[in-house]
Amino acid sequence: MKIEELSIPESVKQIIIKSGITELYPPQEEAIRAGALEGKNLILASPTASGKTLIAELCALKHVLEKDGKVLYLSPLRALASEKYAEFKKYTTIRKKSGRKISVGISTGDYDSSDPWLGRYSVIVTTNEKADSLLRHRARWMDEISLVVADEVHLLNDAKRGPTLEVVLARLMQVNPDVQLLALSATVKNTEEAAEWLKANYVTTEWRPVVLREGVLLQNEAQFRDGGALKIEKPTRNPAINLAVHMVQSGGQTLIFAGTRRNSVSLAKKAAAGIKTVLSKPVKRSLTRVANQVLASGERTRISGLLAELVQQGTAFHHAGLSGAHRKVIEDAFREGKIKVIAATPTLAFGVNLPARMVVIHDYRRYESGYGYYPIAVLEYKQMAGRAGRPRYDKIGEALLVAKTEDERDYLMENYVLAEPERIWSKLGVERILRSHVLATLAADFAHTEQGIYDFFGKTFYAYQYDPQAIKGVITRILRFLFEEKMIEVDGENVYATKFGRRVSELYIDPISAVMIRDAFLSRASRLTDISFLHMIARTPDMFPKLRPYSREIDNLALFVDEHREEFMVDVPDEWVDRINYEEFLGEAKLAQVLDAWIDEMTEDETIEKFHVQPGDLYRLITTARWLLHASHELARLFGHKDLLSHVTQLMERIEKGVKTELLPLVRLEGIGRVRARVLYNSGLKTIEDIKNVPLGKLTSLPLIGPKLAKKIKEQIGGFVKLREWKKLKKEKEWEQQALSEYSRKSE
Repeated sequence: MKIEELSIPESVKQIIIKSGITELYPPQEEAIRAGALEGKNLILASPTASGKTLIAELCALKHVLEKDGKVLYLSPLRALASEKYAEFKKYTTIRKKSGRKISVGISTGDYDSSDPWLGRYSVIVTTNEKADSLLRHRARWMDEISLVVADEVHLLNDAKRGPTLEVVLARLMQVNPDVQLLALSATVKNTEEAAEWLKANYVTTEWRPVVLREGVLLQNEAQFRDGGALKIEKPTRNPAINLAVHMVQSGGQTLIFAGTRRNSVSLAKKAAAGIKTVLSKPVKRSLTRVANQVLASGERTRISGLLAELVQQGTAFHHAGLSGAHRKVIEDAFREGKIKVIAATPTLAFGVNLPARMVVIHDYRRYESGYGYYPIAVLEYKQMAGRAGRPRYDKIGEALLVAKTEDERDYLMENYVLAEPERIWSKLGVERILRSHVLATLAADFAHTEQGIYDFFGKTFYAYQYDPQAIKGVITRILRFLFEEKMIEVDGENVYATKFGRRVSELYIDPISAVMIRDAFLSRASRLTDISFLHMIARTPDMFPKLRPYSREIDNLALFVDEHREEFMVDVPDEWVDRINYEEFLGEAKLAQVLDAWIDEMTEDETIEKFHVQPGDLYRLITTARWLLHASHELARLFGHKDLLSHVTQLMERIEKGVKTELLPLVRLEGIGRVRARVLYNSGLKTIEDIKNVPLGKLTSLPLIGPKLAKKIKEQIGGFVKLREWKKLKKEKEWEQQALSEYSRKSE
């Protein structure tokens, strides 16, 4: 079926054809025949790169242009949401019947807002969690949604992300029974069951635009599912590295999936030694530029230094410990063909679109704290293998598991390569997960009776797969807890959320976190300090990631706890009576220590060295801490603790910026972060008034303050910049840059 034949507006056809797509792939054609463009609910289950997103785009534009509808695109990850947002932006030149252009909006953070501004957009991209928070705030524009696209819907099977997606879909069907649902999924065993729950048609296929050869590598020989084989040279003792070098020599790129962050770094280092020898001079020059981008993105740390060093040799590692800026640099350079090998943890397989000609699954077992090593699911293997082969560039993509023995090779071939993906099962029926969703059902007025709550959860995927009575007992326990903690009240058959319960639901925190914060405010500490509040939020179940104290840290943490004993809002457990509880307390104290070091302006490198916290984890801690401090501020206000508000507000801003109190006025300036603010302060420019009066030349003479930034700072604070002075400075800097470039060229 050709694009020209589709019943979509001509303006849409032209943009798609200009992008190089003139004909639909078989799964896309099946989706059209199944009624996707006719408003029918549909699950499209097909492998990575089989064109699912195009179907979402066609359906979205049909709704916007022909039905004056509004589209909500749900994504499991922020990075994936940003990617989809960028893809939809190419349609913003098209005008609707009203004369207005199609508009695309995105919102993935700030869970305590209804974001009314999103109502202006035709297509709205959010994460599942953000959509959940918007429903809790009863965002009015959500009633106008005519199409919901749920990406990666097989993640219903994921214990962390699945329940929120499930509740959001059930809620959207409750709010607007006429909404069209388009669910995009990897191929799973029970697509038909999920389709019945969503009252949808379904298309399931294994078709891919690039032929996928799956197999197992043992030593220097790969055996493929189709009976083929491949022998490679053995320049190193690691088969995965030898395979990567072989692929790069053949003109391709390789993704190596490792089980842990440490293994991903180790494999990238080993690959670098082989890859750097086969790189051309032009590629090496372009890699130097990428390495400089890595170093220029955020603070320089040992991790960024190592990453830049490996990038210059054509390899990189990719895991959640990296900052978002570094991950983006690596991903872009890989897409452009500059970086030849990435060693990544499996999170990449569920994240951004990053295909390679060869995928190597180095570790098929995963380590889970408290459980040890266990084999990954077939679905997870298929997701990783699905990254093999770049559409429009490769005819064949190859995915290989690495075996150490012949027995293991046979096991991997039978249990992964030849196996079918598992069924997806709802993970909703757990009290810890269900608690906040039950409260939200009452707080957002989706139900007003106990039976109304049972009725709503009786329409979830969990209730569809299991006996609805199975979830009833869990809900009853949750309602009892919410009543005892005064989050709900009962009046005959009617159940209402109290002000406390309603605010907790809007703040998007676990009701237990709210109880812990409320009780901490009531008990107070003998001496209230930053540590008091940081430890308070560190204790909550919402604080993530949790930090485990290493055995070598126990003594120092015990001293820290003794030193700050009067500042904690709860009693310190007796280590001799309850050792487990005491060590858990030490972990919370460590988290408070890390956050305290951050606002004391400890560098990322020092933080990594002292606390073994990597930049990506530090960023998540900071983001979560700011969110929980905001919630603490709102609860303090709700319960009348006015004396706490200014301390919590200031601490929230310091956490966001990572500075001591004295730098707060400076970091409020656009373009000034913690490092530049300290440079300004230490040079004697301690206030906005100081900067306003200082000559432009003095500003540009400071480290990290160039002419453009200096001018930007002056303009923000209303300082006067003489045109003659600005031109003179700009000319001097341009001359310096030319001289430096000439010197670098001659040095080469």
